Amino acid sequence: MNTQELWQHYQDWLYFNNDLGIYLDVSRMGLNDNFVAALAPQFERAFADMAALEQGAIANPDENRMVGHYWLRNPELAPLAMRQEIIDNLAQIETFAQQVHNGSLHPPLAPKFTDVLAIGIGGSALGPQFVDDALAADFPPLTIHFIDNTDPAGIDRILNRLQARLRSTLVIVTSKSGGTHETNNGMLEVKHAYEQQGLSFPAHAVAVTMLGSKMDELERVEGWLAEFPMFDWVGGRTSEMSVVGLLSACLLGIDIRALLAGARAMDNATRKPDCKQNPAALLALSWYFAGHGKGEKDMVVLPYKDSLILFSRYLQQLVMESLGKAKDLNGNTVHQGLAVYGNKGSTDQHAFVQQLRDGVANFFAVFIEVLEDRNGPSIEIEPDITTGDFLFGFLQGTREALYENQRPSITVTLSQVNARTIGALIALFERTVGLYASLVNINAYDQPGVEAGKKAAASLLDLQRKILHTLKANPEPVTLADLAEQVHASTDIEHVYKIVRHLAANRRGPVLYGNLAKPSELKVGYTQA
Repeated sequence: MNTQELWQHYQDWLYFNNDLGIYLDVSRMGLNDNFVAALAPQFERAFADMAALEQGAIANPDENRMVGHYWLRNPELAPLAMRQEIIDNLAQIETFAQQVHNGSLHPPLAPKFTDVLAIGIGGSALGPQFVDDALAADFPPLTIHFIDNTDPAGIDRILNRLQARLRSTLVIVTSKSGGTHETNNGMLEVKHAYEQQGLSFPAHAVAVTMLGSKMDELERVEGWLAEFPMFDWVGGRTSEMSVVGLLSACLLGIDIRALLAGARAMDNATRKPDCKQNPAALLALSWYFAGHGKGEKDMVVLPYKDSLILFSRYLQQLVMESLGKAKDLNGNTVHQGLAVYGNKGSTDQHAFVQQLRDGVANFFAVFIEVLEDRNGPSIEIEPDITTGDFLFGFLQGTREALYENQRPSITVTLSQVNARTIGALIALFERTVGLYASLVNINAYDQPGVEAGKKAAASLLDLQRKILHTLKANPEPVTLADLAEQVHASTDIEHVYKIVRHLAANRRGPVLYGNLAKPSELKVGYTQA
């Protein structure tokens, strides 16, 4: 296309939501009206699927669950029996945060809570991390920290930074089932740290879990400070608008009503059964077009704003856990998915844009642009040019450089970063995932691959217990093959080796003798620690 044709194409495909101040530009994806017409029957089904989901149909057949995260920002859509619970939950969050802020709810040995330590993993961490980092003020009412892994050194880093402030730290433990190992491990580590300082962990602890879960039972027995319920019909990766995300956001002084309002406004916009008037449909259409409906191209997310740097990490779970499925809804093997990665502009100019422009053309880019440079005026660092102008120029220049080399891109433009636009941004991609999943006929709301990994880990830890029991009973050095035979794992010597190597490195009893470069020649003994 020449520049005039491209300008017209841009206008033909531009979406703008005046209420939210959000633009969506898919003009550099190569779409055309014929492709939209060809996919019309699939989109008709996708729109019907989403309408049924919002009306309470079983949208997650593998787990026989409704999928109701849309009800969180508009309780009037929820089944009648659930509406008041959603409303009451929001009021409970706001009341609790107010009591923490004014000091009427405080720890035993301090006049106020100063910090929040959030323990969770996956959707219980990624959404809150993104929103809290994007929207928290420079000097929020409390400072937040996250334990989102079962890495001992990472846990130590957080606890060492808190040290004496543990006595004024509010601990939020988030686990839907109450049995997630990573979250439970973090809780036990933090509980131990409190006990080491002679502090009462329950007086600082808040449970976010389902009623009747293991954590619910623990909270009731120990008498924790508070508990907030999670809903069975809200999945982890779509839980940011639930207590999972709203509690920490409210504690940090973020306007959660505005966050919900932005999501609700975007939900309204993305219900329209017209692809070119529906931003989520335009995105789903673009994803399908770029990857031929098979995820053949990765999605590189490039937010040109420091406050949005965690957005690509948030999208990794939302998109990849939702769309990465081996089977479709009919049981056919399809191996669907859409890989997501990203950094931020203009850091990416000096990181991986070189490959995006000149390397393997296995991706499409999603630029996130913010029109407002900063809250206040900017100095001119060159005549008529500010730092924000440079950021704008780098984004537009990168977009143009990619297009020149036939590298497709999408641009989402926000008027500014605030609670309302962030709520809308989350809702936009949530709906896109739902529509795209319908287009390719998969269940976006289960995660069998995650469960498979948990089962494999459990088997490995069971093998570790057998190894330790055997070595303690017979501490004399034996070969790896003999040890594997004794623990009935003769066909799995590699895992036996890796277990004892890890235990030896942490001085847990097992000792390795021999040439470490030749595992088959090693012997394993045991020394009481």
